[in-house]
Amino acid sequence: MNLLLQSSQLDLQDQIAITGSKSETNRLLLLQALYPNITLANTSNSDDSEVMQKALEGNDEVVDIHHAGTAMRFLTAYFAVNEGREVVLTGSQRMTERPIKVLVEALQQLGAQITYEKEDGYPPIRIIGQKITAHKVSIPANVSSQYISALLLVAPKLENGIELTLVGEITSIPYIKMTLALLNDLDIQTSFVENVITVHPKKVVANKVMTVESDWSSASYFFSLVALAKTATISLTSYKETSLQGDSALVEIYKQMGVASHFEGNKLTLTKQEGFVYSDLNLDLNNTPDIAQTIVVTCLGLGIGCHLTGLHTLKIKETDRLEALRIELTKLGANMSVTNDSLTLLATENINKEIRIDTYNDHRMAMAFAPLGLKVPIIINNADVVSKSYPDFWDDLKKLNFLMIQKWSFT
Repeated sequence: MNLLLQSSQLDLQDQIAITGSKSETNRLLLLQALYPNITLANTSNSDDSEVMQKALEGNDEVVDIHHAGTAMRFLTAYFAVNEGREVVLTGSQRMTERPIKVLVEALQQLGAQITYEKEDGYPPIRIIGQKITAHKVSIPANVSSQYISALLLVAPKLENGIELTLVGEITSIPYIKMTLALLNDLDIQTSFVENVITVHPKKVVANKVMTVESDWSSASYFFSLVALAKTATISLTSYKETSLQGDSALVEIYKQMGVASHFEGNKLTLTKQEGFVYSDLNLDLNNTPDIAQTIVVTCLGLGIGCHLTGLHTLKIKETDRLEALRIELTKLGANMSVTNDSLTLLATENINKEIRIDTYNDHRMAMAFAPLGLKVPIIINNADVVSKSYPDFWDDLKKLNFLMIQKWSFT
């Protein structure tokens, strides 16, 4: 499905209920598999979470997680400690190009039995679940935090827990802290001192209902909409002012782009500030790389430049997001350059119209570019890809009535 987006010239004012966080949901699904007496509420309806749940509940010899990177990392650890279970864990063509070696080697340090079915260091992988008694392991600190969280999530079910040493500068600390906070909510003892994380073993946990906070990454697109609208007020539910999710940094970041945030109960209200004076942005997104696409597109729409660093993990996502951004923004008339861990956008007042935005099977490419329809008509190719994390995205945008959204064919 390809969609044409263009402004309807209406003021923007509405309330949207956003599905639960994919990051929290997938962590809690794994914990629920380890401790079945946990009950979950407000879980994500994303493709990634559905794939994760199906894999945990099934008994297949081959587990295909398609494009779900989080599921690949978390399930690698889960099946490695699931004594006696043998599976081949695989995914899409892109997934077989995304490295898994760092996590596999860490699990092998603990005694896990994992081998590669094809290319060394990449899925598919064969896992034979083992009883793990070793507890000391080290891992490079600058890798995807999902590797680290995968180890931490299974740690309480290991006989001696885990003492995990992170070597070097740590990436995406908020996601690590989210994992530890969820463990703490189950009265599982943890510590995070300097570069050493300890998780103590716990055989059983008390019955508990755990409610997933709505997804802050999904909220980012509404921050962008408000920033690019002429006048706008949008309320989002359900959000916490003291969130575990790193992307809650959006509140402070978008304050620099004229968006005011107000919390009341579980409702977050975003308001466009009149007469705001814009300036170029210089941001380190080491802890929040998933919102880089949204931010740079917002900057293009506002006619300001930006320099974003801390983006090295974006090269191994659903696509090489840095290169994909460079290509698509250049088509729109932007002057942009990228390195292995940064991007620089120069300010421009001119945006090319009716450009076809390719999405590279990446949900965030589709959603990040959508708000730009407020400035110029654009076409989003393969718009269905949003189902990976936010299946209701286009329906929620239609509720706002500020964008005309129609199917588009290239005949």
